[in-house]
Amino acid sequence: MKTIKYIVVLFLLVAKANAFVKVENSDPDEIVAELINEIKAINHKFELLIDIKQEELNEINKSLAVAYSTEQKVDLLVKKDFVITEINDLLKESSGEISKIRYLKGLQIIKILYEKVLGLDHHFASVRTLNEINKISNPNQYPEYEKLKELLASKKDKKAGFDLTSVLGTNTIVSVVQTFSNMFSSSLTKEEKEKELANVDCILDFTLSMQNDLNTIYFETAFLQTSNDKIKQEIELLFKDYTKPIGYVASLENCRGSDDWETVNQKMEEYLSKMKAATGTTQFKMQVNLEFPIDRLLQFITQYNNFIDQGGKFYEKFKIILNSYENEKQCETKLPLEYKKLKADIDVAINKFNVAYKPVEINGTKMKEILYGLNEFD
Repeated sequence: MKTIKYIVVLFLLVAKANAFVKVENSDPDEIVAELINEIKAINHKFELLIDIKQEELNEINKSLAVAYSTEQKVDLLVKKDFVITEINDLLKESSGEISKIRYLKGLQIIKILYEKVLGLDHHFASVRTLNEINKISNPNQYPEYEKLKELLASKKDKKAGFDLTSVLGTNTIVSVVQTFSNMFSSSLTKEEKEKELANVDCILDFTLSMQNDLNTIYFETAFLQTSNDKIKQEIELLFKDYTKPIGYVASLENCRGSDDWETVNQKMEEYLSKMKAATGTTQFKMQVNLEFPIDRLLQFITQYNNFIDQGGKFYEKFKIILNSYENEKQCETKLPLEYKKLKADIDVAINKFNVAYKPVEINGTKMKEILYGLNEFD
């Protein structure tokens, strides 16, 4: 009766474990949760199988205690040796299945994080470029200001005035100083000067107030993009190290491009079959080669998490910078559309860092379970 109960529970555990495999997920946290649950399911499955064999062993030991003939004792000892071998085989099989799950789930996490890193790469490539930042931070890029400069140039004192060089003409501060100098020395009336100045007052206030801040956003975004390039190189190297033991040689980029994940799974199955057939030191080495990449993956996850945390903080800072312009309400109708677009882009980016690119939740307890299949609360 007890054996039947074991078999029923075992069937449910196997069904539960198989159900995990069928679900395709895009959230690394859910993959980690699945991994831990599957490890638990396998541990329980083999505990039940080993318990059954242990019961057989106990019965054999009881029979040995009352056996009276040499023939009976020999038969029982042979059976005992066979059951002990079966228990050791179950322990090896359990270890192999857990290694397989860790490996395949780790591969899924690499696949998901690579998509996130590529998404970040696309994001950084599409943010405001230096040319676009220049458009909204330099008054010389505004038609109203160019019109004022042309007007003042035509009204200035030809003998006292001078023209800036092509280099100095693009410099914001020098250009503004010359514009005001030309205005004071021009033949325009006071009313005309006030009217012309009113047309560009918001432009000059915005560009002079925000130029350094906008340049900060550009250069710090460029820094984040460079950091993301390094993360991309790291995950590609991780995949190379991760798939080296099983004999898969294509790069992560090529694997993704040709959707060759099935080949990776096939190589994994072939490796496991060889490991199962191996014995002694050879089998141990193969097991270590399979387990070691999991540690590398956890190291990368820590690196990825640090980068996402850093990126989120940078964009929160950008938001504060852009919201710091004091005369935004007063000058709202005259501010460039690129400025509003930049603010919207940063809001979207903050949301992505908090949701789409969020860090993977790996705490100490989860890490123990992933690395060793241990839960301190069990």
